[in-house]
Amino acid sequence: MDANKKTVIEARIMAVGEKLKKNNMEFYYAPTAAEVCPIVDSLMKEGDTVTHGGSVSMGECGIMELLKSGKYDYLDRSKATTPEESKEIYRKSFFADVYISSTNAITEDGVLYNVDGNSNRIAAIAYGPDSVIIIAGYNKIVKDLDEAEIRVKREAAPPNCVRLSCDTPCSKTGKCVSLSKADRQISDGCGGDGRICCNYLISAQQRHKGRIKVIIVGEELGY
Repeated sequence: MDANKKTVIEARIMAVGEKLKKNNMEFYYAPTAAEVCPIVDSLMKEGDTVTHGGSVSMGECGIMELLKSGKYDYLDRSKATTPEESKEIYRKSFFADVYISSTNAITEDGVLYNVDGNSNRIAAIAYGPDSVIIIAGYNKIVKDLDEAEIRVKREAAPPNCVRLSCDTPCSKTGKCVSLSKADRQISDGCGGDGRICCNYLISAQQRHKGRIKVIIVGEELGY
């Protein structure tokens, strides 16, 4: 990355980090994706029960290899062979010591914005596990919640629908159908069983200080 651009990006990350701390979340900076795993490892104890939500960012950082290292009691959702087994792992996630996820957006005032279909991810971020670790590339930083909404409808939901083989308009056009509406509401979207934008979570100032830990990476990650 160009050194001048890196300086500007890092300044923005650090400013957002101060806002996250003001909102009672811990903040960590990883200059590269390769530096994420050591931070995550330092935030967990050997033997912890650990699981995670669906995340492209996590895969790009090598988190799965860390979780499969044998140091942790890993609730591996990929081992589920039936919908019932998947549901059981989702429910066990609420009792995990650590939950790892990415986020759809982080506002400049230190607020996390997430949208889900099954909503096991946003449910665990909001309540349950004693520790939540969020991993996000700097590309997830947006000005405010209005930009967060646009980011999800244009940059996050369409490729995720393609990844998950969801038959939605955005998987074909690259943007949410609601973006053409002049009177659009934040929850507007398509209909049908394939929709993944079903439930919405805004994580502002936290009551339990330090429960949510946010690692912002100085590279673009995920959707």
